[in-house]
Amino acid sequence: MKSDFLLAITQLSAEKNLPKEVVIGAVEAALVSAYRKDKFAANQNIAVKINPTSGEVEVWAEKAVVELPSDSRREISLDEARQVKPDAQIGETIAVEATPHDAGRIAAQTAKQVILQRLHEAEHSAVFEEYVNKEGDLVTGLVRRIEPRQVFIDLGRTEAILPAIEQMPTERYRVGQRLRVYLLEVIRTSKGPRVVVSRSHPNLLRRLFELEVPEVLNGVVELKSVAREAGFRSKVAVAARQEGIDPVGCCVGLRGIRIQNIVSELNGEKIDVVMWNPDTPVFITNALSPARVLSVELGGDTEIATVVVPDKQLSLAIGKEGQNVRLAAKLTEWRIDIKGASAAEAERAEAKLVTEAEEEAKVGEELPAEIPAVAEPALVSAEATEPSPAPDTTPVPPPVPFEPSVTREKPQLRFAEDISVPVAPKPAAKSKKKKKSVRSKDSAEDGIKLKKRRRTREIDVDEGGEY
Repeated sequence: MKSDFLLAITQLSAEKNLPKEVVIGAVEAALVSAYRKDKFAANQNIAVKINPTSGEVEVWAEKAVVELPSDSRREISLDEARQVKPDAQIGETIAVEATPHDAGRIAAQTAKQVILQRLHEAEHSAVFEEYVNKEGDLVTGLVRRIEPRQVFIDLGRTEAILPAIEQMPTERYRVGQRLRVYLLEVIRTSKGPRVVVSRSHPNLLRRLFELEVPEVLNGVVELKSVAREAGFRSKVAVAARQEGIDPVGCCVGLRGIRIQNIVSELNGEKIDVVMWNPDTPVFITNALSPARVLSVELGGDTEIATVVVPDKQLSLAIGKEGQNVRLAAKLTEWRIDIKGASAAEAERAEAKLVTEAEEEAKVGEELPAEIPAVAEPALVSAEATEPSPAPDTTPVPPPVPFEPSVTREKPQLRFAEDISVPVAPKPAAKSKKKKKSVRSKDSAEDGIKLKKRRRTREIDVDEGGEY
């Protein structure tokens, strides 16, 4: 039957999730400290052994062999030494059992503190040894508490820290949420191991592909490079190690089920899977997808690639806030300069003009500075040998100045209506009755005048004979 002491050690090892031997070692070290303060000398070497089967405690102390011992805690006589070791000699040091029957209160309190301290150290060491081998792997935990600068995640045996710099900017965490995180590093500190995890590291995407795509885990499909902007977009270059295998199709899966699982794990982060190619221009063309590339020119010494795309696809190649070209540069490890087709053509034409100007300048420098002028022979024509005719001395009259004739304006025709004498305005009548009388008077005068005209016409007809 096991003793109570051994049962307590077994229960303690189960609670702390530690091996039984580790707990027994911690208790032995605690008993050494306790017995040294109570029953033995300060600098005396003692050892405690606990029987794992019966739970009995044995204390062994080192003593020097002398003829007449003066201090029983440090020295032992030759006869007593030979009972323990038959060939013992004077001056030799031997280990003698010196188990005390009881321990004082101070010794028991010291043993308790030492046991707790040793158990904490053993637990921290066990946690460190467990998680230091998992660096670079995926671990799953629950969000325990949230602070402004970090999030604490419970991994089971310890708490991991998710710093603000390793968090995804598009994620909002809540207590009790289950997360898959990338184990970044494990650091040993005085307060125990410090486990740091990440949600924004590019290797998190690698581990998720290994988890969801069996071909990547088996090594049939290789992830050549990964470029990631956590929470927004990522690009992955893949290549096949066996012929007849489509690496992009393996990563995407039937109807996109594999890539959708990864996207949902990353809360909607967009992922572009492109084909890796050993030819750098082809690889850069694939990395800039979905934009269409017309040509790629690689720089000589500098790792700068000049890419020409159609003018309509320029914004698509650059991406939102330059995201597409930035990820392509990270993926290919080349600095990429994107230009439109019209701009590239204009630069080529300008460069051609500059080259032609430089060539003309070089040709001008090769010619001599001054070319001597050659005197041309004077040509003597037959006309020059003939005598010139005598000048004409006939006087020429001076030219008559030409004066333009003055055109008279034609008289304008005037009509009878225009030359009629204007009739003086009649005075305004004071009343309606007077106006009527004036009108009647005027009409009477007009009638008399008309009669006189008729009479004169009749007289003219009689005198002239005909009218």
